[in-house]
Amino acid sequence: MKDLLSLMGKAKEMQAKFQAMQDEIATVEAVGQAGGGLVSITLSGKFDIKSLKIDPSLFREDEVEILEDLILAAHNDAKAKVEQIMQEKTKALTAGLPIPPGMKLPF
Repeated sequence: MKDLLSLMGKAKEMQAKFQAMQDEIATVEAVGQAGGGLVSITLSGKFDIKSLKIDPSLFREDEVEILEDLILAAHNDAKAKVEQIMQEKTKALTAGLPIPPGMKLPF
């Protein structure tokens, strides 16, 4: 019974740590760039776009498709950076826990 109470206490503690980590991640911002910095997007830890900057030299009618591709590439770059930050914070929080490889946290 004592072990069960201890396990429940640890689970509650871990839940609080995950919530704190999620709150911290929500405040994170990552900047993704494409086209050598001609397009940049800033994403929050919740993947909300905070800002979009486009170099005026890209505003030509015959280059719309290039601009669209650069925006997508910058977004994907920023998203990958946010995901990397999340992965690092989760790894630090779960260090030493017997979690199967490939299991994504938080649930």
